[in-house]
Amino acid sequence: MGFLIDWFLDFWDNMPGGKISRACFSVVTLVVILSMPLGVYWSFTPAAFDPIAEAKADAQERGLESTTGYTTVFTLYRLVDTLLHKPGGYISNDVTPPGLWLDNISNWEYGVLVQSRDLARAMRKDFSRSQSQSVEYLALTVAEPQLNFDANSWLIPSSESQYKEGLDALLSYQLALASTEETEAQFFARADNLNNWLGDVQTRLGSLSQRLSASVGQKRLNTDLAGDAEAEQSTVVASETEIKTAWLEIDDVFFEARGSAWALLHILKAIEHDFGGVLDKKNARVSLRQIIRELEATQDTVWSPMILNGGGFGLFANHSLVMANYISRANASIIDLRELLSRG
Repeated sequence: MGFLIDWFLDFWDNMPGGKISRACFSVVTLVVILSMPLGVYWSFTPAAFDPIAEAKADAQERGLESTTGYTTVFTLYRLVDTLLHKPGGYISNDVTPPGLWLDNISNWEYGVLVQSRDLARAMRKDFSRSQSQSVEYLALTVAEPQLNFDANSWLIPSSESQYKEGLDALLSYQLALASTEETEAQFFARADNLNNWLGDVQTRLGSLSQRLSASVGQKRLNTDLAGDAEAEQSTVVASETEIKTAWLEIDDVFFEARGSAWALLHILKAIEHDFGGVLDKKNARVSLRQIIRELEATQDTVWSPMILNGGGFGLFANHSLVMANYISRANASIIDLRELLSRG
């Protein structure tokens, strides 16, 4: 230790550039030291909330009645608002420390953002429209594209500014739903609407499950054409391929899945409230609750200081495979739920 101190003092005294170099070195060192604890604080993911209770309290505070769809729209607003106003704010587009280094929370944000975008699209395309020939609600034609703005834009316009515009439009739709004078704003809680959105959720979770499972590498047979002898695809691919997530991307996929599951479990709780009648008629409420139960398990505390991804039955734990297990089970339950909803 004494040798290192002597070396540093000698380096400090003989640093090229004299006082200016020492000043710059001191500033950089100070920034790094201060950024470390701040980065740890910003990396904590937000706690879960009760969408039903908070939506009810929000409606009461505004002197409104929580009508059909109010809870789901409020939940979407709350998710995006959390991205913008959690500790550190929206971090994915940061170009300065410590946000620049925080890839875990950035991937968590992306997972939440993807689920929020899918729900915003479903509101514009299905939930707010009575039939395919009906007119889109104006506020949702603003909210949906704004939430789909580039997630990494930091200059002009910034991601935050576009998402805030989307939130403003979403809020106007939310308030219009509870207004007795605004009859054009509607939220149709029908089985076919819910089934369409669940189809998007199913493909998202299926993709996440495959990417998580690829943490250990696996050989997969080509099932792209699903055994259809008459089916065709653009280019010929190998009948068997080995899929493996790059080592530096394993924790990125893990936290994206964790963020996606966090957002989805809140949305599904709101869906259970607004689609309660439909779910009861289809005897599907318990199936939805089982999906929520699986997704809640994805939010358990990770006690390891880093995401471990040992071999499938190796010496070290594989957090990605544990996450893939919960995601896959939730996805299987969604398939069962969609079958219940499609029955007459």
